[in-house]
Amino acid sequence: MSRLVSQRLHDIRSACDFIIRHTDGMTFDDYLQSELIRAAVERKLEIIGEALRQAEELDPDIGVRIPEVRRIVDMRNRLIHGYDAVDDDIVWSTLQSRLPALRTRVIALLESD
Repeated sequence: MSRLVSQRLHDIRSACDFIIRHTDGMTFDDYLQSELIRAAVERKLEIIGEALRQAEELDPDIGVRIPEVRRIVDMRNRLIHGYDAVDDDIVWSTLQSRLPALRTRVIALLESD
């Protein structure tokens, strides 16, 4: 794996760690009540999507190893371009059900390098 791909994967891991650290123990209602946390989470999801897009551009096999690439990049695009229509339910569901698995996959890729 190239140094640039590895850097992007580290960026993804770091963003995942941030989100998990700052939302751990929160309920959905807690999340909705904190504009600061929502803004930070959305920004970190944007970083994850962009880093993954760049990693796949540098190494197309990333899409094979992380099959959700398209969905993640699409979410990033919705957050950036459709900022006025962000669905907090979808964001929260993503944090709860998909983010830990993505983090695990990224760590495995970094460790296999």
